[in-house]
Amino acid sequence: MLPCFNEEEHICDLIKDIKKTVKDVIVVDDGSTDSTSQKAMDGGALVIRHVSNRGKGAALRTGFSYIERKRFSALITMDADRQHDYTELSKFIDEFKKDSADIVVGSRMSDIESMPFIRLYTNRMTSFFTSLFLSCKISDTQSGYRLIRTEVLRNINLLTNNFEIESEVLIKAGRKGFRIKEIPIRTIYLPNAQSKIRPLRDTLKFIRFILSSTFFQ
Repeated sequence: MLPCFNEEEHICDLIKDIKKTVKDVIVVDDGSTDSTSQKAMDGGALVIRHVSNRGKGAALRTGFSYIERKRFSALITMDADRQHDYTELSKFIDEFKKDSADIVVGSRMSDIESMPFIRLYTNRMTSFFTSLFLSCKISDTQSGYRLIRTEVLRNINLLTNNFEIESEVLIKAGRKGFRIKEIPIRTIYLPNAQSKIRPLRDTLKFIRFILSSTFFQ
């Protein structure tokens, strides 16, 4: 599943590459103002579209709701900007088949030299606090490349609309006793790529989420 916002440049080719490994590709177009939806359909994806931009978390929640109604045993989420290596999809599937985890997170922390500083900073902070809640260390809680067993989604109630959803999934799944595992992945940082993370805004939203999780469980 791919949450998207204005990704017309990469989305069609990415979907075609993904379909070499995975048959069903679902795109949630979060109110794009370009041709993302059409390009995604051209690539062979099922497209769900938000009329307006509501945030990555809202896009994921829309996709999760669709998946829950279908007979999929699990889903894999990826970012749509070509920074996740589609050839590593099989690593997640192989780990899932071992039945050793309910969530498999792709960790980028084995090689951080090419990671932009702002991503590294926000990731380390959110990973530290999220790991405290889980009572186990997760090095890359903000990774959007992950496999989630559908049973997890049916048993947690997600509320956030932005990037804090990555931590919300892990915290709420961990509290329910679901098993979480990390595997190393490669991340591709494209030239001139613009991060959609807004450091101050998204950090404040994460802190608010953590506080609400602490006092209003």
